[in-house]
Amino acid sequence: QPELGKPMRNCYSLPGPDFTYGMYMHKRDGGVPEAIGHWDSVKAKPHKRVMPRDFVTMGCRAVDEGCTKAREFALYYKYMDIRCKDKNILRYGCKIPPGMTFGRPSRPPTPLFDIMQHRYKELWMERQRARTVFQHSPVKKKVRLIGEVRENRTTFLRTHPPPVKEESFWHPQRFEKV
Repeated sequence: QPELGKPMRNCYSLPGPDFTYGMYMHKRDGGVPEAIGHWDSVKAKPHKRVMPRDFVTMGCRAVDEGCTKAREFALYYKYMDIRCKDKNILRYGCKIPPGMTFGRPSRPPTPLFDIMQHRYKELWMERQRARTVFQHSPVKKKVRLIGEVRENRTTFLRTHPPPVKEESFWHPQRFEKV
């Protein structure tokens, strides 16, 4: 029976002070000197990332090739595998060279010979002359504006509807005696 006001004692004896509870992990732990002197470095594994397929670009190119049916699209997707662009490519279009730490590639040099001969001024003047000649010409050609929609099959059919087929009253002979 337990003593009055005290919990009942359990009958197990506890292990000694040198006993380790749990699982012992064999590792070296030399403290600060070992941490400073021997850094554990992890070697990076070569990771080749496969980018997902770019279905938007493949669809546009399939239409340019003349694909109209689902089977043709599927064959085009099967043989023309276009992947999305890698996000590590910089905005100006080239990958970072392995030795480069900062900066960006310089733009191509401006041809000083053209600047000294006022070549850009001459090109601008020619464009202005061509523009004034075009504006003063009596017959103006139809110029497609940037926002204007090009002529395609849908707009052509809207302006030139196909002729309506006349309904024929011919029926097969098996329906004649009904």
